[in-house]
Amino acid sequence: MRQVKRLGLLGTGVIGGGWAARALHFGIDVVAADVKPEMEGWIRGAVENAEGALARLTLAPLPPKGRLTFTTDLNAMAAQVDFIQENIPEQLELKQRILGQVSRHAPADVLIASSTSGLMPTDLQRDMQHPERFLVAHPFNPVYLLPLVELVGGAKTSAESIDAAARFFTYIGMHALKVRREVPGHLTDRLQEALWREILHMVNEDVATTGELDDSIVYGPGLRWAAMGTNLIYHLAGGETGMRHMLRQFGPALKWPWTKLEAPELTESLIDKMVEGTQAQADGRSIREIERLRDGYLVAIQQVLKQFNIGAGSTLRALEERLYEDAAGTARASIRASVDKGTELRLIELEVRPEWIDYNGHMTDSRYLQVFGDATDALLRYAGVDDEYRKSGRALFTVESHVTHRAEAKAMEPLYVTTRVLELDDKRIRLFHSLFRRRDDVLVATAEQVYLHVAQGKAAAMGAALHEALARVQASHAKLPAPAHAGRVTLRPAG
Repeated sequence: MRQVKRLGLLGTGVIGGGWAARALHFGIDVVAADVKPEMEGWIRGAVENAEGALARLTLAPLPPKGRLTFTTDLNAMAAQVDFIQENIPEQLELKQRILGQVSRHAPADVLIASSTSGLMPTDLQRDMQHPERFLVAHPFNPVYLLPLVELVGGAKTSAESIDAAARFFTYIGMHALKVRREVPGHLTDRLQEALWREILHMVNEDVATTGELDDSIVYGPGLRWAAMGTNLIYHLAGGETGMRHMLRQFGPALKWPWTKLEAPELTESLIDKMVEGTQAQADGRSIREIERLRDGYLVAIQQVLKQFNIGAGSTLRALEERLYEDAAGTARASIRASVDKGTELRLIELEVRPEWIDYNGHMTDSRYLQVFGDATDALLRYAGVDDEYRKSGRALFTVESHVTHRAEAKAMEPLYVTTRVLELDDKRIRLFHSLFRRRDDVLVATAEQVYLHVAQGKAAAMGAALHEALARVQASHAKLPAPAHAGRVTLRPAG
């Protein structure tokens, strides 16, 4: 299957907008196709509304944002993209007809996936050409923040298609869960549906309001579910003997008539109760306002979970490692060429993100150090300080930094960083970074920094390979004139 550089969206709406926002943020171009021309404005607004939360999700260096285009010609979209994600209404005959039509225009190596929340992939691929490249890729709203995507193959789906789809979704920061066999509702929606039916029963019988039922989740099991599923939580409930003891102790309760899995009749009275309850919970806030509130806490939860490398936090950590490695990979060829020519390294190309702006409308101080740190990271990864190196207990840490501000950097301003290796000994390296505006090459800021090599928490000599790689860069810079703002620090003889 081909590398995905351009994602096609078959249908827009809430899910399509979420797919667009996620893909664009991680550098994938998007061609959105919908028969309703007014959906162009809607999807652009959805992408814009998601940008604030996505920008806060990670500080890792991001590729240039993808480009969004819109068309009402579904066939034209299918002919020009590398992957198609279908998001049209949950009507089997409609999906079958549109998927069959689009499959006749999409090249045979273009994967086609459906966002369906419950329809069976075997039914959906019935009328398609090359049905082996079709699968269900069921996401969760908001798609741009929740990493789970359930991958389900039909009777004619190839294993290669599932694997290729998993690689793409992982690339854009998702947790690709391969469902072993197709069942109505897949996995997660079957679990959610059971909870939803019980909610409707309890509201219908005036046991509780919608707000009280939501509180029963938010302040209790919901907090646990963010990092551990029901099975592991119940394993903990069994104490040292785990799940076996838990089932023996609480298993008899399964025979008690606590639950009513058959849904109640959706009478007008029940509908009124559900509407009145949720309107009271909304408390006058618009849908967009509640979306931003939801997005804010989802970002915060994932960042906390990242510290523990669990649940969605482990997915975010893996994404960041890939982003850092990709940035370093892009820089490697540039570093080699610069070393051969004896020129400064140009390691980082970026734009000032809106959330980096302070109350004066300029890039805030802490972000300068972040950008210079990203440049250092690219250089050190080139020299061999990668994730495996750090896992061995070795790394380079900042021991001194001096930043000089020369000009303003405003929101969305394109910038780039150049780097010089000024000094090197067996334990330390002195770097000089310069941050420039791309539009006019005006110097925005400089940073002079000393890094110390440590092993197992103590200062230690660098390995031969690392030192040699950095020495080659230093030697290539030796004949360059000293930077005008350098000299605030130097490498003194190590103690």
